[in-house]
Amino acid sequence: MDKLVLASNNAGKLKEFARLLAPLGIEVLPQSAFNVSEAEEPHPSFVENAIAKARHCARATGLPALADDSGLCVEALGGAPGVKSARYAGEPKSDARNNQKLLETLAGQTNRRAHFTCVLALVRHAEDPQPLIAEGEWQGEILAAPRGAEGFGYDPLFLVPELDLTAAELGQEEKNARSHRGQAVAKLLECLRR
Repeated sequence: MDKLVLASNNAGKLKEFARLLAPLGIEVLPQSAFNVSEAEEPHPSFVENAIAKARHCARATGLPALADDSGLCVEALGGAPGVKSARYAGEPKSDARNNQKLLETLAGQTNRRAHFTCVLALVRHAEDPQPLIAEGEWQGEILAAPRGAEGFGYDPLFLVPELDLTAAELGQEEKNARSHRGQAVAKLLECLRR
């Protein structure tokens, strides 16, 4: 496989996946290059949504497709925002509004433990009976105010305790080595090399 379509219009994710998959010589193309619409994400789990997005994209393009369903799971909120992370504050999607809602929802909470989770699903074709699935999880805490200018999404609020830095304060290389997405991609690369 020398190219695949990323089932996302998120520029941050496209940049990360292109960088992470480059060592295997796989070109990552955005679904927007094929005018593929965003897939519905009606499922309650990351894995179901990732598979649905990958199949939708492969069906529309005829190419292998990689989908990522990822989000922030906050312990004090029973795992929310979870699969609704990108639209936590409603439509249209807005990182700033999502972060603000999270801070408001957690106001007064002492338990700030959270983790990012990422599920990747790679289908070789739309009806692939054995999608490759890889998962990663990144433990941290939610700060009371944002810090850092890198990354996207909840990165400015997500503290990596052992570094005392937020995900938005990490350089791209360090973030890729530690993050939920970096972990999931490493597992996916292992599967692809086999």
